[in-house]
Amino acid sequence: MLDRITFITLGQTPRSDIIPEVANALSEHVDINELGALDGLSHDEIRKLYPKPDDKALVTRLRDGTQTVIGKRWLELRLQSLLDRMPAKSKQLSVLLCTGDFSSLSAPGLYIDAQHLVDHGVKALCYTAKSIGLVLPLRRQIDEHHCIVSPDQKLLHAVASPYLADDFTEAGRSLSDCDIIVMHCMGYTSSQREAVAASSGRPVLLSRKLVAAGLSQFL
Repeated sequence: MLDRITFITLGQTPRSDIIPEVANALSEHVDINELGALDGLSHDEIRKLYPKPDDKALVTRLRDGTQTVIGKRWLELRLQSLLDRMPAKSKQLSVLLCTGDFSSLSAPGLYIDAQHLVDHGVKALCYTAKSIGLVLPLRRQIDEHHCIVSPDQKLLHAVASPYLADDFTEAGRSLSDCDIIVMHCMGYTSSQREAVAASSGRPVLLSRKLVAAGLSQFL
């Protein structure tokens, strides 16, 4: 049984928008620690990390609740440096809370990459779906996203940021012809999911719920 989980996020800690909801699915006896890739950086330093045209963009949240966009190349190096600090102990678990593709990263001990957990879960749950809706934070991520569906499946997109006053009702309406909808970012909240589900009338998968359900099996 685990006694400690370290959550690593792309933004700044504490992530009061994510961690409490995920923690609710876990045992109260587990010690929870947080690390953020942008911890200790100033706003000026963070602005310089905006992705170049040939880089991929990832969205995250700063401590003050504002949104920022960071290039993937820098994040890969930063996240690996954080994971290298993790202890190789059997009762401790490291969790990367991002659904972006960071397959190259590794950690000394038990380690879960949210992207693998979410994408493999989505593949199983959407196996018989003919059309899948994907909600993403940025429009440029439609072309940059790693999600690949089966040849007989259709993939549709909607854009709405979890950190801005975007219209999730409209996002849901635009995907109402899909069999199932996936909100593919750890920042999306349960209330945003409810708005998409209500306006679309379709089943909606929330990334953080899939991750929390998976983590609960370790306890």
